[in-house]
Amino acid sequence: MTILDKLAEHARERVEAAKLAVPADEMKERALALPKGGFEFEKTLAKQGLSFICECKKASPSKGIIAEDFPYLDIAKQYEAAGADCISVLTEPKWFLGSSDYLREIAAAVKTPCLRKDFTVDEYMIYEAKVLGAKAVLLICSILPAEQIERYIAICDELGLSALVEAHDESEVRTAVSVGARIIGVNNRNLADFTVNTDNSRRLRELVPEGVLFVSESGVSSREDTARLEAVGANAVLIGEALMRAPDIAAKLRELRGDNV
Repeated sequence: MTILDKLAEHARERVEAAKLAVPADEMKERALALPKGGFEFEKTLAKQGLSFICECKKASPSKGIIAEDFPYLDIAKQYEAAGADCISVLTEPKWFLGSSDYLREIAAAVKTPCLRKDFTVDEYMIYEAKVLGAKAVLLICSILPAEQIERYIAICDELGLSALVEAHDESEVRTAVSVGARIIGVNNRNLADFTVNTDNSRRLRELVPEGVLFVSESGVSSREDTARLEAVGANAVLIGEALMRAPDIAAKLRELRGDNV
């Protein structure tokens, strides 16, 4: 099993445990009882220029602990104050040391649209994301068949959530396009061996049609990276480790935006 397979399997186990605490019908009712969202995540990414999705991430399978000290609320507020367009919050608990509580608290504390960064394997997790306050969820082509992604996008549409559909290669980008994804993210990290190559985004960008938002994920750490991605037509970059390791988050974000040039 690849690490992605393990993450997906563990997500299924987590969902089954969560359903014992809050049954599926009840979670769905809670989500549908909330006001329908306004697709704030994708509207934000559609603005002129490169958008920045800044990630709250304590750890990862490839790097282990990234932030020993993890004042997640302070980090999210720093992102917002520094002008982050969106905030990604890891809720996967085993390998990324994330938590649903982080998302709930961050979404309540900031106005910036939040993405639930997790391994969505059941529609329960979409309804749960809505209840937690997320404005978007991640759907990964490597772990979901096309018909399931299409159904999950329809659920997101009913709730007013955005779906960031993640692809790793040409075939997965074509799948994302075929199911009607409005936001396609290309992960520059190979989840089989953890190598990172931002050329993956540049290579796959041309397969994404006009009118579909394009996000480059993973391995973006310098102004050179962001400038090159903007030049090939990326609408947004998702950055975690480079910001989490920065001694001054606001200064690093200014550098990545090119504000100092």
